[in-house]
Amino acid sequence: MADEKTIAFVLYPGCTILDLVGPLQVLSMFSAMRPEFRVTVVAEELAICDTDTPLHVRADRTFADVPAPDVVVVPGGGTPTLRAAIHEPLLAYLRGVAPGADLVASVCTGSLILGAAGLLEGRRATTHWAVLDVLAEFGATPVGERWVQDGPVLTAAGVSAGIDMALHLVEELAGAEVARTVQFGIEYDPEPPHGGLEWSEAPRALYATVAEQWLQEGLGTHPLAERLAARLNGSAG
Repeated sequence: MADEKTIAFVLYPGCTILDLVGPLQVLSMFSAMRPEFRVTVVAEELAICDTDTPLHVRADRTFADVPAPDVVVVPGGGTPTLRAAIHEPLLAYLRGVAPGADLVASVCTGSLILGAAGLLEGRRATTHWAVLDVLAEFGATPVGERWVQDGPVLTAAGVSAGIDMALHLVEELAGAEVARTVQFGIEYDPEPPHGGLEWSEAPRALYATVAEQWLQEGLGTHPLAERLAARLNGSAG
């Protein structure tokens, strides 16, 4: 198809599966409605990857197979995401495809990978609330919103926010009516059993400890570890 556009979801070992499959489901339904948009999952190699659940998954194409996607979406996670943020083949892929892409997106801590690739410099961005201030270390302006678009960079907050971001992306690509149709298709009308989140009640001390563990285990002695830890400790204090 001459006018085909490719939406590539990046897979790496240990990512948070809902970060990936939430927006993937949205965009896959969109693709079924608009076949000129091809959805694919790319990875460094076609090996079975673990996730942060017992589920194992595999990409359908490699980085080399998709050298010029129109949209790229990077999921987040915990310790494995920090490892991915210093994995040069992944960073090189993102740096290589970003200039030609219409949008580069992330979910949750996937924005740390975008930051490590140098794609957040001078931009507003968001991520999981527990590590939001860390984005400043990559030259970004942290914004505590569900999703944030700054030029060709689109970032979502934690996990489930990826669905919101993906519906916004559908609207960007095909309009509000199509996005609304997709929303009906996935019956996305959240009514959480414990109501909305009161951010003043967030367990910040607990998550600061968890995030510090992610940094220690994911980055080890890498120079980035000390810089991000300083940002994290500053926000925790």
